[in-house]
Amino acid sequence: MITSKKVDPTTGGIQMSLPGKDTTSLPDLETYEKKFKALADQKRLHLLHLLCNDGPMCVCDIAEYIHLPQSKLSYHLKILYDAGLLDREQRGTWNYYRIRNEAMNHLLSDELCCLFREKG
Repeated sequence: MITSKKVDPTTGGIQMSLPGKDTTSLPDLETYEKKFKALADQKRLHLLHLLCNDGPMCVCDIAEYIHLPQSKLSYHLKILYDAGLLDREQRGTWNYYRIRNEAMNHLLSDELCCLFREKG
């Protein structure tokens, strides 16, 4: 049972107090929230699947596979990039995107899964 909630003025996130529990070691839940929100869209999952199978691609090449205007495609890529799931490299006038394997592996790891498993 949560005894109190307050907004952290520095991050805008919610701080929770649990009776008898040390909450100072809680992971950065806002970071996970951002990553999972980025993954909670079918178009972005399609983008990740494409990049996983084909490797780094520029927006112009991705647009050939995913039928979206370049502005919407760039919007979805930015959400994935801002969530730390993609790396971006500028080559001339084009941005090339690739999956950040360490970020994806962490999301799929036992370490993260254990945060949400009941302790036995």
